[in-house]
Amino acid sequence: MRCLLDENLPHKLRSGLSEFDPVTVQYAGFSGLKNGELLKAAEASGFDVLVTGDKTLEYEQSMKDRRIAVVALSAPHWEFVKDHVARIADAIRRRHDGGRSRELMLVGLCGGRSPAPQRTDAGHISIRLKRATGA
Repeated sequence: MRCLLDENLPHKLRSGLSEFDPVTVQYAGFSGLKNGELLKAAEASGFDVLVTGDKTLEYEQSMKDRRIAVVALSAPHWEFVKDHVARIADAIRRRHDGGRSRELMLVGLCGGRSPAPQRTDAGHISIRLKRATGA
């Protein structure tokens, strides 16, 4: 599985996601591409999952007919991400399994704001699944 890390994420995340052969947007040569262009370029280059800090992607882009899965983090800053790398990896696995790649997964991290998050007892992380619909 090939994973693309958006340019708004810390590069340190690469080491925690090494099982997914992560590549940064910058390294892939996609710097500066906006969401729709980035999704097309990533799909054309054979990436299976895009991990992004852009939690509005689901409202800006139709995921209908997309082959790439998207995992959006509500807080892209390393201070929040570093304690939840295992949960992010699990989200990547879940996006790729079972052919559900048109679903976008929003991983809400403590300190970030996500639309309608589901709170855990510890209040540290929430995961909300929403099936993307065609526009």
